[in-house]
Amino acid sequence: MKNIIRGKNIAEKVVFVDGFPGCGKTLFSMLISTMGRVELLSYAYEIEHMCQLFYLGKITTDAAAAMVSVQTDLRAYNAMMGRNVNFRPSDLSSAIKYHNPSKYFQRIFQEGDESVLEAIKKEDPILNFSVHNMLSHSAPIWDALKERCVFIEVVRHPLYMFRQEALNMERLIGNARHFSMYYENNGHEFVYYVKGWEENYIKSNDVDRAIYFMDNSIKRTNRVRNELVNKYGNNILTIPFEKFVLSPDSWIDQISKTIGTNVTNATRKVMKEQNVPRDRVAQGIDIDIYRRCGWVPPADNTTERDELNIRREDAARKGSNDALIVLDRISKEYEDKYWNPDFCK
Repeated sequence: MKNIIRGKNIAEKVVFVDGFPGCGKTLFSMLISTMGRVELLSYAYEIEHMCQLFYLGKITTDAAAAMVSVQTDLRAYNAMMGRNVNFRPSDLSSAIKYHNPSKYFQRIFQEGDESVLEAIKKEDPILNFSVHNMLSHSAPIWDALKERCVFIEVVRHPLYMFRQEALNMERLIGNARHFSMYYENNGHEFVYYVKGWEENYIKSNDVDRAIYFMDNSIKRTNRVRNELVNKYGNNILTIPFEKFVLSPDSWIDQISKTIGTNVTNATRKVMKEQNVPRDRVAQGIDIDIYRRCGWVPPADNTTERDELNIRREDAARKGSNDALIVLDRISKEYEDKYWNPDFCK
């Protein structure tokens, strides 16, 4: 059989806001959705699953790329007709939280089907997907979309992400609510990203697993990012969360230029709602979903380093010595490369 292909395309620009759980990517997806022509934040689970299967070697490159192309085009097509839009008020991805909700209500009553392609051509929408730690196995996306794809990669200090990673290992991994690909090996069940470190995963507790997950994923992402930057450098923007929330203006400009759009008044409004810029990294907004994921308000009269030390102490309560050595290493690597809390601006 010859290669699987999709010869035509509808979606002309697709933005993937990517990063670890707990990195703050939802904030960026919400901000990006306020920029000119950018669609409502949504989650691209079907594309993530395709890339996970590709990573596990269970689907060919051409088939995975063709499915990514079809799925992104379907997203653009259906969004323009008001199909599959989330109107659940409490969800961060709800159209009710979009800066212009009426756009999605109006689409429901507009002409559809044959007229949709002309409407897409006229409005030139930019799809806005929030995805989970996907750059390291994103080859099918780049094969499908090439220069039509933009990755906004959000990175963050490992100690700020640690709590959510540990909670995920404790509460979500192995749960029916965890919608990722799993595989079986020697009688054990593993999430796709455990590939290559199964033995370490089996013998570790939830805290150690969270640390080893970050370490292995960071290594793999760094390697793949370097390869992709050589080919699609202008379409990949890596943003340290800490630098952004403390001093966002230059980053906002870079994001809009990378995507090929413009900042609007709604962008500034959402920044204010998200407490950006802020005096300290930990000064996020207090909402239930963030608390469920391990966020707590910053302690009074603490420095940026103090906040990290508090989180390091949390890890030390249940983490093994070997895992804590890894956590300290990846923390130092992050500070050397992206953001040092002792020189926070």
